[in-house]
Amino acid sequence: MDAYRSVGRRVGDHAGQGSKPALIEGGTTVCWRDFVPLTDRIAQALIGLGVGIGDKVAVLAPNSIAYAAIYIGALRAGACVVPLSTMAAGAQLAAMIEDCDAKALFVAADDLPLIEAHLAGLGKLVPGGLVALDFERAGFVAYRDFLARGRGGDPGIEPPEDSDCNMIYSSGTTGAPKGIVHSQAMRSGHVERQRAAGYDNDSVTLCSTPLYSNTTLVSFLPTLALGGTVVLMRRFDVAGFLELCQRHRVTNAMLVPVQYKRILAHPDFGRFDLSAFRLKQSTSAPLSAALKRDILDRWPGRMVESYGLTEGGCVFSLDCGLYPDKLHTVGKPTPDSEALTIDAAGRILPPGEVGEIVGRGSNTMSGYYKQPGKTRAMDWTHPDGRVFMRTGDMGRMDADGFLTLLDRGKDMIISGGFNVYPADIELLLAGHPEVDESAVIGVPSEAWGETPLALVVRKPGAGIGAEALRDWVNAKLGKAQRLSAVEFRESLPRSTIGKVLKRELRAPYWAGQERAIG
Repeated sequence: MDAYRSVGRRVGDHAGQGSKPALIEGGTTVCWRDFVPLTDRIAQALIGLGVGIGDKVAVLAPNSIAYAAIYIGALRAGACVVPLSTMAAGAQLAAMIEDCDAKALFVAADDLPLIEAHLAGLGKLVPGGLVALDFERAGFVAYRDFLARGRGGDPGIEPPEDSDCNMIYSSGTTGAPKGIVHSQAMRSGHVERQRAAGYDNDSVTLCSTPLYSNTTLVSFLPTLALGGTVVLMRRFDVAGFLELCQRHRVTNAMLVPVQYKRILAHPDFGRFDLSAFRLKQSTSAPLSAALKRDILDRWPGRMVESYGLTEGGCVFSLDCGLYPDKLHTVGKPTPDSEALTIDAAGRILPPGEVGEIVGRGSNTMSGYYKQPGKTRAMDWTHPDGRVFMRTGDMGRMDADGFLTLLDRGKDMIISGGFNVYPADIELLLAGHPEVDESAVIGVPSEAWGETPLALVVRKPGAGIGAEALRDWVNAKLGKAQRLSAVEFRESLPRSTIGKVLKRELRAPYWAGQERAIG
């Protein structure tokens, strides 16, 4: 691996590429000779606000050239970018912005309604730090005026390796949000990992998932750091994706499984020229073996699946074309990762036995922001003293080191590539006066891969209907968390120690189907 050089500095190395496209969105292209100076103006404007190394800059917006430029500009200022989920509820977003100590917040018109009612409570933003990307409103600085404050010129900042680079929130409606912090060194190392996987200066990468997702960042940041071209989709749709791939001769894409399923099912898939593809990657949830085979048969270029946590630890990777007999797995640990399975008592298990996956590697987070206790709770210590990260996922590693994922210890649901935590929804249900108990599980969905379903036991004499209860809960949730339905039960199955048996509850819905676990 090359000596440390931050992502922000790496991007600046490519200013001399002239008219070569750096970013494409819709009908707009920004070439490299304009892109780097734009990021420098943003960096200088942030520095003028008092934003320094490791300070937090939050963004609430859909994918756009402005968003991409702000992301890189903040990195060139040595700051830490906090991309906020547009699927979160307003109160959740406000909690994240306050929790991360953001000095600046950039907001797009599309997402202003999410945070509008909470603006008065955002007390940590510096004067002039509330920026409107594409609208005008009292209390906001217009983006063009913000840019005008940047005097231009390379800020010349190389942040320390251990300083904060970005923070991604894994949060719900329970307790304080958890900000997953990635260091500058971790992100710089990821550029090298993607270079080894096939990214380079000639890469044309189509980013069709949101910039607030780590799934997107692992392709977006390396592409720009290596001087390639990023094509941005504001919102994913299959026909649009295929048209962009053909028009721009896309070479690289990182997608989630439900996207692959929709793309391959499109009736005109075979009519598009995808011959420029060199590398397709999938993460967020495992692909079924059948879908992997379909990709290999019909879509040019390598297909690589990755399994890991946003928090880091171990990373498993499967180069599908090289291991056609291992398509039921998510691969084996990457060269810079190490993984084991352990039982409930923390004992290391031999190959072939099911246990919790623990791992360690160079992509590990710095920690949960301001929550050292929750960070330490992720640790498992090897008898020789090495510290591994607990994933909460259950799996089986074979004698060759390939991992088959079997279940999630935390019962997380992945809907359309987004993590949904049942406990968050169950807590809301528990607050309804007519609900006795509930269990939220993931059930099959053609549109999203899986979707949350609530199985509810009502209190005696309760009269609320299923649709009314669903609507009551959904009004309090972010879009990705919302229930598809509520079903009433007389009781919930439990183990001898009183634990609700969610595997038993899920089984009838998934009979004859493969459930993507990860």
